[in-house]
Amino acid sequence: MRTHVYMVRHAESPYIQDQEETRGLSEKGLQDAQRVAGILKDEQIDVFVSSPYARAIKTIEAAAKQANQEIKLEPGLRERELGAWGEPFEHFVQAIEYVFANREFAFAGGESNVVAGERGLTAFQEVLDHHRGKKVAVGIHGNIMTIIMNHYDSLYDFSFWKKTSMPDIYKLSFEEDQLIQVERLWNDKDKR
Repeated sequence: MRTHVYMVRHAESPYIQDQEETRGLSEKGLQDAQRVAGILKDEQIDVFVSSPYARAIKTIEAAAKQANQEIKLEPGLRERELGAWGEPFEHFVQAIEYVFANREFAFAGGESNVVAGERGLTAFQEVLDHHRGKKVAVGIHGNIMTIIMNHYDSLYDFSFWKKTSMPDIYKLSFEEDQLIQVERLWNDKDKR
């Protein structure tokens, strides 16, 4: 029985410190969420699941409404907590690269890839277990999405994360718990 999980990385969201859970989408993000809805409509999604963070919910909200479905919130799919990164890293991307290269390392107040992965994979496995044979759209974040996908294939690593866009859509096809195919459905140049 084949299950398809559509990992929908959230659309562009203005960064507002201390509003990780509540910040929504930018104007571009809202427009892109409509494009996400168009793509997912063609896929005939059965179930919508999301991180509880507003930007992930809002990215799949129009798609869920057009399918007349509720969005089920899954706290385990929230973004990884990076914590208080700083010196010697000048940029956020450098800090992300470091935690991907050092899977057990965590900045103060943050989660390592190992810890975030255990949380994310537990939640993701529940999604697979409860929706076998269905098409499931998952509103998610870049780091935790990459960590989960890396569990199934080491190809999905820091360099993959850097190439993803906001939003992005990856269709993961499973036979039972085995990932058999990944297809990227989002095309930055495709204006639907």
